Amino acid sequence: MLVNVLTFVIQICVCLLKTTKKKKKKTKDKESREQSEGEGRHGGIPRRNEEPAGEPGGRGGLPGASPDGIDVPALSAASDQLPRSAGPLQDLSPHLPQAQGRPAHHPHPHPTAPPPPPRWRFEARLAPQAPHQDPLRRRRPLLLRLRLRRPRPVASALLRSRQSQSGDSCQEYQIGACGCSFSFKRLGSIFAELANTYYRDEGRRIKTRIEKKSFSSVEFHVRYCFKVAVYAEFQRDWGEAIRFYEDAYHTLREMIGTSTRLPAIQRLVEIKTLAEQLHFKISTLLLHGGKIAEAVTWFRQHNASYRRLVGAPEAVFLHWEWMSRQFLVFAELLETSSATIQNISSLVGNSERSLTKWEFRPANYYQLAAQYLKEKRTSLEVAVSISETLNGTDGSAESVVPSMYVGQFARLIEQGNEYVMQPLTDEEYIQYAIAEGKRLQDSFEIIALLKKSYESFNNLKVQRISASCGFQMAIEYYSAGDFSNAKQLFDSIASLYRQEGWVTLLWEVLGYLSECSRKQGMVKEFVEYSLEMAALPVLSDTGVRKECGPAGPASVPQKEVIHNEVFGFIGGELGLTETENKTDLKVTGDNPLHLEVDLISPLRLVLLASVAFHEQIIKPGSSTLLTLSLRSQLPLAVKIDQLEVQFNQSTCNFVVVNSEQAPSGARTGGEHSLRVETAPSLTLSSNRWLRLTYDIKPDRSGKLECISVIAKMGPHFTICCRAESPASMDDLPLWKFEDRVETYPTKDPALAFTGQKAIQVEEPDPQVDLNLVASGPAFVGESFVVPVTVASKGHAVHSGELKINLVDVRGGGLFSPRESEPLSLDNPHVELLSISGPEGEDETVQGVEKIKKIQESFGLVSVPFLKCGESWSCILEIKWHRPKPVMLYVSLGYSPDGNDSTAHKVNIHKSLQIEGKTAILINHWFMLPFRRDPLLLSRIKPVPDSDQLVTLPLNETSVLVVSAKNCTDVPLRLMSISVEADEDDAGRSYSVQHSGNHLDPAIVVAGEEFKKVFSVTPKMTILKLRLGNVCVRWKRDSATGEQSGSIESSVLTKQTLPDVNLELSPLVVSLECPPYAILGDPFTYYIKIRNQTQLLQELKLTLADAQSFVSSGSHSDTIFVLPKSENILGYKLVPLASGAQQLPKFTVTSVKYSTVFQPSNAASTLFVFPSEPQFKMVDVGEKRIESLAAE
Repeated sequence: MLVNVLTFVIQICVCLLKTTKKKKKKTKDKESREQSEGEGRHGGIPRRNEEPAGEPGGRGGLPGASPDGIDVPALSAASDQLPRSAGPLQDLSPHLPQAQGRPAHHPHPHPTAPPPPPRWRFEARLAPQAPHQDPLRRRRPLLLRLRLRRPRPVASALLRSRQSQSGDSCQEYQIGACGCSFSFKRLGSIFAELANTYYRDEGRRIKTRIEKKSFSSVEFHVRYCFKVAVYAEFQRDWGEAIRFYEDAYHTLREMIGTSTRLPAIQRLVEIKTLAEQLHFKISTLLLHGGKIAEAVTWFRQHNASYRRLVGAPEAVFLHWEWMSRQFLVFAELLETSSATIQNISSLVGNSERSLTKWEFRPANYYQLAAQYLKEKRTSLEVAVSISETLNGTDGSAESVVPSMYVGQFARLIEQGNEYVMQPLTDEEYIQYAIAEGKRLQDSFEIIALLKKSYESFNNLKVQRISASCGFQMAIEYYSAGDFSNAKQLFDSIASLYRQEGWVTLLWEVLGYLSECSRKQGMVKEFVEYSLEMAALPVLSDTGVRKECGPAGPASVPQKEVIHNEVFGFIGGELGLTETENKTDLKVTGDNPLHLEVDLISPLRLVLLASVAFHEQIIKPGSSTLLTLSLRSQLPLAVKIDQLEVQFNQSTCNFVVVNSEQAPSGARTGGEHSLRVETAPSLTLSSNRWLRLTYDIKPDRSGKLECISVIAKMGPHFTICCRAESPASMDDLPLWKFEDRVETYPTKDPALAFTGQKAIQVEEPDPQVDLNLVASGPAFVGESFVVPVTVASKGHAVHSGELKINLVDVRGGGLFSPRESEPLSLDNPHVELLSISGPEGEDETVQGVEKIKKIQESFGLVSVPFLKCGESWSCILEIKWHRPKPVMLYVSLGYSPDGNDSTAHKVNIHKSLQIEGKTAILINHWFMLPFRRDPLLLSRIKPVPDSDQLVTLPLNETSVLVVSAKNCTDVPLRLMSISVEADEDDAGRSYSVQHSGNHLDPAIVVAGEEFKKVFSVTPKMTILKLRLGNVCVRWKRDSATGEQSGSIESSVLTKQTLPDVNLELSPLVVSLECPPYAILGDPFTYYIKIRNQTQLLQELKLTLADAQSFVSSGSHSDTIFVLPKSENILGYKLVPLASGAQQLPKFTVTSVKYSTVFQPSNAASTLFVFPSEPQFKMVDVGEKRIESLAAE
């Protein structure tokens, strides 16, 4: 790979060496030839020998394409024209083939030649100038020696000998095997420096000639300035390049009218071509340097210099083509540099000359390029017609080819075995240019330019300029026969012109649209565009325009012509010729035409319908007046054959005909016959209201609205116009500011400001009663019933429907959850369970028309047929799951006339507020057994931030007290109170003992609380116990149930018991004494202390004296209780007073747990009888006495 790279580098050096030698050799001959040909034909810039440099940054072979500034293609092209120099490559030739994979050998080795040196040597040297040559042409010799070093060491003496043998003083650069990347970078910089030196020397040499003016023709001054600028570009000296390009440009401009070397037309073409090249180079360099304002200013000067330089009349099209190309090229240059345009306003403000913001937009130049190209096409058509008239067809233009110089042309003639370039006359050149212009399709290029401009302006949100470009592009499509694309563009432009109110421009666009529709055979679109054009506010002739489109000038006579043409076509008198299929289209019975005019349609100009009711509210069956007003902006009067007015209630539709026509009675329209009204005249005059007033008698309640008015004009043409209310009717946008008489749609001005096209028809007074009955509030959990009665008093009930709705009184839905409950639509607060009919009603008799739909808060049930005086009732069953007030809405809809199925139903609405309350309030609490107190450490020393659960002793029986309180105003009967375990537990973790589920009797009045006691004993050693649910089954008391709104069934109310913590108590203190005492009789008072731990417990006991008892035994003592054992202390007490007396107080202190225990007052109270009581025993069977624990 290393050798391949070096081979490429060596080839570049060879090219540079050969180019230098050849130029030195031919300098003298070239200068003499230039002096001899200074006044000749080839004084311009050559096409091939001197290629102009391209754009900076990689366009046209500039140094920007190469990082080191070497124009490699130019060097390669130059090397192909020079002889090879094999001398310096003799040392390199035996080694390069081996590196490339071929055997190395010497074709003719010299017998006395020394062996190859251990290093490769390459020298590229420019030979010194001869002493007799001109010092201006003498250049400094450039010598570069390149050495490729082998890995093994070589004697330095041998190297010095090889260098002394060369005898040259040159730069030497060595490339080692290691560090190739760095070495090649240095080598590249050396080649770049060498190339820059060459370009600098060449530029200086030519600048010297320019300064001394050592040439005899102005053409050479232009050529030399161009060369200097090109070499400056190669050196990246953009300022000098622009300066010499501008010098060449201004010199070229001064040559106009002074040079006679070529014929006049061709000379002007050559000058414009060279000016175009120079302008391109200057604009490119300015934009490359970020000088956008300077580039725009330069283009403005360039345009001003050559815009009026038209030339001969027969060659005008060449000038317009050249002008179009200038704008196109600059637009492309500006578009590629548009990313650097950050703020156009700053560029406009900082420019020395006043520049507009559009001069910085490529879209503006694309539009002007298309405009000049259209001028070229027009001029070319004239030139072609003149040429065909005078010269006919001449095929001599086929042999014309571009000359070797830019901007020149010649005829290629074959003379023997050679081709000779023969000069052209201006006449021959014009024939060639006309032939080339006929061969090109300018329309497609114009469309492409306008499309670019159209899209750019659209992206800039400039609608008006964009519409102008789109209009020109649509005209080009129309001229090319592409009517589909033309119509699409014209439609979008017409919508903008309607909004802006540009009548004249809209007229022209509509003319093109109608022609596109006609050529495509679109009958409906053709009529719509033509009618809209005829109704435009063109009140006076604005003058004949140069281009007015296919519709002609916008004038009143032309509107009348279009009016007659359209209505002649609608009436079938005229036909519409289709361009594509060459068929004649007409409006016939097989091909009718129907137009729709809505509230935003542009056809509101053609027909506008206003409908106003004279009243706002009426009773069903009553009549009211309706005024129908029609107006048209067409230039001539329009005769309407028939009007059909349509309502949302089809029974009110009617037809209006001319009174001169004999009415044929009611006309059948669909399933209903329409009544026929007459009018004195149905002729619409221009800008005048046609007012018609008729009676309307609706027979259905609700909203009556006029929907549309259908006008029939001719046998097969109708216009459906949406009805508008005078109070809310918008003005016609295009006619709003015209000078015309403003009139009201109705004769009454007040009705014109308040009239509406809709009226409210009230419902008839119902003659059926709807009753809702509910006594008292509803309770949560029970099925609450509400009787509904329908009684007919004057109307028979046909097709009756009963609708039930449950609505929350406080707002919100019936599914709104409490704050502590998640949202669940499966558990609504209030639910409609069922709707049942009266008892004994057979549902099968009611037939298939019976309707019964029930949801959570909605119900629908059909009501059977009821004669006058009959009644029907049903029962609504509603259930409350949460306490919530509910509004019950019941609506009855029926038809009083069963024969007319379309008669509107009469509706009756009733509502009833029902309060949902909680009937039973369940509460509970836990108690320890009487006179038995276990020590619970969690109660003595509570842990902060712990859960607030109740703690019960493990392996001990606790007392659970459940209370049920009646929160209603009516007495309730409690059926049972129980504690049920969860399904996953099933009583395995604890046991509950109670006297029974059923209560006999348990009637709880309002505000009373009922209590029941349960014994809870844990069975398992666990830390937390789930107790399950408290279940209370109840119902309303039967004594008041007949007057209530509930069903005779019990209600089950559940409440979940919270979890409790279990704790093993280390000490348990129990007190034992007789249930009562007798005055003066001694008895024993026992104190039992049980140690449930594995440790010895030290306890201190203290017994206090009591006034009512005499005690024996120690009053203060310290005892030790063994592990898992019980210690019993007994005291003899003698009561001294009768009645409820307090036993002596004792205190137990645990040394280990630092706790003190004292019994409560209830546990220390004992009743003392004065003498032996006498009790009578009664057999109560299975009934047992239940003692309630004291609170």
